[in-house]
Amino acid sequence: MAIHQKSKSLASRGNDLSDTFYQLEVLNGHEVMEAQFPRFEDKVANLGFQPFRTTELEIFQINIGKLCNQTCAHCHVDAGPDRKHEQMSREHLEKCLAIIAATPSIHTVDITGGAPEMNVNFRWFVEEVSKLGKKIIDRCNLTIIVANPKYKDLPEFFAKHKVNVVSSLPYYSKNRTDAQRGEGVFEDSIEALKMLNAVGYGKAGTGLELNLVYNPTGAFLPGSQVSLEGQFHAQLKRRYDVVFNNLFCITNLPISRFLEYLLESGNYEKYMQELVDAFNPSTVPGLMCRNTISVRWDGRLYDCDFNQMLELEVSAEGSRHLDTFDYDALDNRPIVLNQHCYGCTAGAGSSCGGAID
Repeated sequence: MAIHQKSKSLASRGNDLSDTFYQLEVLNGHEVMEAQFPRFEDKVANLGFQPFRTTELEIFQINIGKLCNQTCAHCHVDAGPDRKHEQMSREHLEKCLAIIAATPSIHTVDITGGAPEMNVNFRWFVEEVSKLGKKIIDRCNLTIIVANPKYKDLPEFFAKHKVNVVSSLPYYSKNRTDAQRGEGVFEDSIEALKMLNAVGYGKAGTGLELNLVYNPTGAFLPGSQVSLEGQFHAQLKRRYDVVFNNLFCITNLPISRFLEYLLESGNYEKYMQELVDAFNPSTVPGLMCRNTISVRWDGRLYDCDFNQMLELEVSAEGSRHLDTFDYDALDNRPIVLNQHCYGCTAGAGSSCGGAID
């Protein structure tokens, strides 16, 4: 199997930042950096959201495991080939299915990782969700498709079950992509995109949606999503005859390996100030945490994938695990906020579906 590895995970290196409490101490100015920034919670309260609450649960997002064939420099999950044991069990996935089937308001099941396809129960789970008639999103890193012969039929599998494929591609050039994601990632990603195109993904009239994700390669905010999407469409078609549907721009949040980069490069204070200065009130009502529940590989529940990585569990004390899932307790719950949330409200905003405003 091809391993695209820039470095080992924080966890395997024993880095202090592998401790989520330590990350929160950094973000709140109690460790490493003394820089203090306005409390995000106060910003939201000043807009009349006190507390900031969820709306109807529509998206059931599952981080199915941290195992991945890549070790990307920016990864907020701290995923990699060395995270073999953090994988969601069949039992927990069965509980997810029961909840999804019993909750009519859930229209989308969003599967992420790591490389979600490396979970041994991935295909079975997709098949079962497909039977429920829900929209399925798979956050595929692309290189997994060409990493090993057992994954080469993924495009056909995705097409059969009408899976919406969302894939990260930091740029339409090799240097910038490989700098963030590892040597050889760009070429493998292009090969995988061509394989997806070959079965109809990204092409008009097929109903097979292929969306790309752009996130900056450095300590700066993404540019205009509309402008970048036009560039990606033009350049990928001209250079590689690759097509796709939409480009989502996502801001790098100051957590995990991107936080490590910010600290080591001396960009932490500057980047945090940029996020604070770019706070956009109009993004707040549409934040993804409002209609999403995020499930960790071990069944614990969070408001979003970023809170999950900081181990900031949902505020509903009696419903913090699949075993005790209680829709009424989770409905209209206060959302857990912290300083990293500035990343989702900066500029045009950022969510799993790209810009908000």
